[in-house]
Amino acid sequence: MKIALVTGGSRGLGKSMCQHLARKGRDIVLTYREKEAQAKAVVADIEAMGRKAVALPLDVSRSAGFAAFATALGQALRETFGREDFDFLVNNAGYGAHAPFDATTEDQFDQMVDVHFKAAFFLTQALLPLLRDGGRIVNVSSGLTRFSYPGYAAYAAAKGAVEVLSRYLAQELGPRRIAVNVLAPGAIATDFGGGQVRDNADVNAFIASQTALGRVGLPDDIGGALSLLLDDDAGWINGQRLEVSGGIHL
Repeated sequence: MKIALVTGGSRGLGKSMCQHLARKGRDIVLTYREKEAQAKAVVADIEAMGRKAVALPLDVSRSAGFAAFATALGQALRETFGREDFDFLVNNAGYGAHAPFDATTEDQFDQMVDVHFKAAFFLTQALLPLLRDGGRIVNVSSGLTRFSYPGYAAYAAAKGAVEVLSRYLAQELGPRRIAVNVLAPGAIATDFGGGQVRDNADVNAFIASQTALGRVGLPDDIGGALSLLLDDDAGWINGQRLEVSGGIHL
């Protein structure tokens, strides 16, 4: 059976990704930063589907910990799955920072770069020895790299860097037959950005009015799209950006 590693898999989009992949017959390694109980609950959900799963702690903002995480992952692969490698890497973990451009601090900027861009770069680098030839990488970006909402300059710029990185990875990892793609969610009803899309009725209605399908996105919209990208029949998709937004700002 194929194994997917999903960073930030204990909640929100990552949780939905793990559940959808498990329904498609994938075994799961998920990471969490603080909420171990939530992570274990996701593991229990996946095991109830008849799949294997393990949750490992990881702070993607601290690249100094990536080598130790790779060691822990290798041990988990052997002990839980009887494997020395895994098949799919999903760089999902992250959060948004909302601040006007002229009020964005250097610390906020550095956090966005560390969590989104630097993590995707150096965590992928650290895990390449464990990712099997012919495997796949999906880097999670944002619809905000195509359209602009005030207050997300640092976040969107970091995600834009992830999209460029993904094309380079697709090229450089081609000799190992590793496909690399970008999944770019639109506005989703989660706790992202303080839960504005989910909890603010005016924001929710405005985004729905700008979306061709007439509503905001839900976590399962993204989990389902990811499972399609990692389907056995999708292996020839490479170096692409797939926006999953219901057709916002067309």
